[in-house]
Amino acid sequence: MATRAASSTLLSEGLGSALLAATVIGSGVMAERLAAGNTAVALLANTGATVAVLGVLIGLLGPVSGAHFNPAVSLVQALRGALTWQRTLAYVLVQIPGCCAGALLAHAMFDLPLLQSSLHARTGLGQWLAEGIATGGLVLVVVGHRRPQDAPWMVAGWIGAAYWFTASTSFANPAITIARSLSNTFAGIRPADVPGFIAAQIAGALLALWLSRYLFSSRAKPSPASESQATQPTPASQRT
Repeated sequence: MATRAASSTLLSEGLGSALLAATVIGSGVMAERLAAGNTAVALLANTGATVAVLGVLIGLLGPVSGAHFNPAVSLVQALRGALTWQRTLAYVLVQIPGCCAGALLAHAMFDLPLLQSSLHARTGLGQWLAEGIATGGLVLVVVGHRRPQDAPWMVAGWIGAAYWFTASTSFANPAITIARSLSNTFAGIRPADVPGFIAAQIAGALLALWLSRYLFSSRAKPSPASESQATQPTPASQRT
């Protein structure tokens, strides 16, 4: 029974990661085709699709696995004691391939070459700062929201806003970042720029975890998760 429950949580994380990446990349392709060169319209369409799918996936799969879909979120939950390190590693090992599979799925749906490498340059201090802010804000939402039913709209709302107020358009997710480097489309990022983004994302997540201990210090701390507890859903999530 425990093995079946563990398998369902990993399936949830892998499937959710794939569908999230497919939405981010696929909606970018569709938006670019229909926007007739208007980048603002394309980004608006890309944002709307991402916000919608995040809300749906978190609401649907949150009760199964916690709907992380994001190694930075899983790392924070492990550091908080809400997820075992063994379970965290398992999550990450399905989140990254899941997002990459989502990129391939998006390419297949739009009749694009399955294997690609992005040429979209995204680098520099402003971009890295933006990723730190985007990921840190996401972690504060994950740690700080009070009711499980608030996670879908709060996470989706933060990511939707961060698409527009950050210079990087808010990847906020190492797994999504890797997947987007495999797509030479509207949502892509050059492989050479991926390490800088991931470093900024992890730094932002850790800073937000530190801040959360002061902001939400009056709340009960999570008890160290046993292996059986780790199969239960963590009441929060993340993106792109």
